[in-house]
Amino acid sequence: MKVQSINDSHFVSEIKQILSVARQKAYTAVNFAMVEAYWLIGKRIVEEEQQGKERAAYGEEILKTLSVELTREFGKGFSERSLRDFRQFYLTFQDTEIWHTLCAQLSWSHIRLIMRVENKDAQKYYLQEAAENHWSVRTLDRNISTLYYHRLLSSQVKEPVIQEMQEKTKDFQQNKLEFIKNPAVLEFLGLPNNTGYTESRLEQAIINEMQKFLLELGKGFAFVDRQQLIRMKLQG
Repeated sequence: MKVQSINDSHFVSEIKQILSVARQKAYTAVNFAMVEAYWLIGKRIVEEEQQGKERAAYGEEILKTLSVELTREFGKGFSERSLRDFRQFYLTFQDTEIWHTLCAQLSWSHIRLIMRVENKDAQKYYLQEAAENHWSVRTLDRNISTLYYHRLLSSQVKEPVIQEMQEKTKDFQQNKLEFIKNPAVLEFLGLPNNTGYTESRLEQAIINEMQKFLLELGKGFAFVDRQQLIRMKLQG
C-alpha cells in the first residue's frame, strides 16, 4: 500500500487555508466586539449627559469618574480622551444601518481616522471605500492626508488618480495581521502594550474573549475545550 506524502502541496495548501480562514474569523469577532463596545459606551455616555442640568460640566465629571473606574477594573485604554472618542463615535454614526453595514467591518483605528474628516460627504466616502475595499489603516491614513476624495471628485479623468493611489499604497496592504497587533486591540484584550508578545499569547487572549462570549449566550451553546476535536454523527 502506497502512503501519500504529507508534503503534497495541494493538501498542505488546503490545511493552511482552513487555518487562515479560522484565524481571520477569530480576529473579526474580536474586532466587532471591540467596535460595538465602544459605540455602546458612547451611546450610554450621551444618554447620561442628557440627564444633567449643566451638560458641559456634568459631562466632564462623568468622563473623569468613568475613566477612573474603568481603568481601575480593565486597565489602560479608558482615558478621558478615549471616552470622548467613544462619545464622538456614537454621535458621528448614530445611523443604525451605517453602523451595522460599514463601521462593524472596520477597526477602531479606521474609525478614529474617519471621525477626524470634517466634510460629511468625504467621511461617508472613506467609510464605504475602506470597508468595501479592505483598506489597511495606513492606506486610509494616506488617502485622507493626501485629500484623495477631493482630488478624485475634481478630476474629470479619474482612472489615473485611482491607479496612482493603488500603486502608492500597495505595500500598505500586505500585512493581514495589522489589526490584531494594534496597541488599542492589545489593551482591549488585556495584554500589556509591549513588543514581547507572541502569536500564541494573542491567540490565547482571543480564545478567552470568545469563551466568555459563548458562555454569556447561555443555553444551546457550549465551550468544550480550547483545542478539542469534535466528531459529529449525522442522522439519516
